[in-house]
Amino acid sequence: MKLIGNHTSPYVRKVRIVLSEKKTECEFVINDVWSASTDIEHSNPLGKIPVLVLDDNTCIYDSRVIVEFLDSRAPIQRLIPEGGRERIEVKVWEALADGLQDAAIAMLLEGRRPEGEKSPSWIHRQARKVDAALASMSRSLGKNAWCYGRNFSLADVAVGSALGYLAFRFPENHWQKTYPNLRSLYEKLMQRDSFKSTLPQ
Repeated sequence: MKLIGNHTSPYVRKVRIVLSEKKTECEFVINDVWSASTDIEHSNPLGKIPVLVLDDNTCIYDSRVIVEFLDSRAPIQRLIPEGGRERIEVKVWEALADGLQDAAIAMLLEGRRPEGEKSPSWIHRQARKVDAALASMSRSLGKNAWCYGRNFSLADVAVGSALGYLAFRFPENHWQKTYPNLRSLYEKLMQRDSFKSTLPQ
């Protein structure tokens, strides 16, 4: 298998963390989707990363689909509960983390537009989503050791990827001071090899 992505995408990082946690060998292929020479459309018609290319050249895209495939492929130490309310709760955490990332990336891209073309109101709208997501994460985490249940799960992978992206792209967002429980969670996650080896750069 090979994973197409880059070192800065939080969605790619989420997949790389799962690969590491599952001890799954996978070639990492760098692709700059913003480059005029990118061929990403051959693997994903939406032109997005990550893309997981299987040994038979089947392409799987969207990070949520990829991590579910990887988790089911290596069923030992499942990161996603198999069914019921537990599964839904973990997937809701993932959706919240991905939504935070969506808003943060929208802010980043809008901020890169030329002066006079930027929309401050659009950036503010996305910033409010980021703040609301952080507040919701902090409330739900409370004093718990992990985002859901008693064990490390995909919820923690997704939240850790989102928090890492904020720390990387928006250091002016002082979520570590505002939400000390999220800071403690991220510090604990950063002790894992899967997180240390996938830091955005």
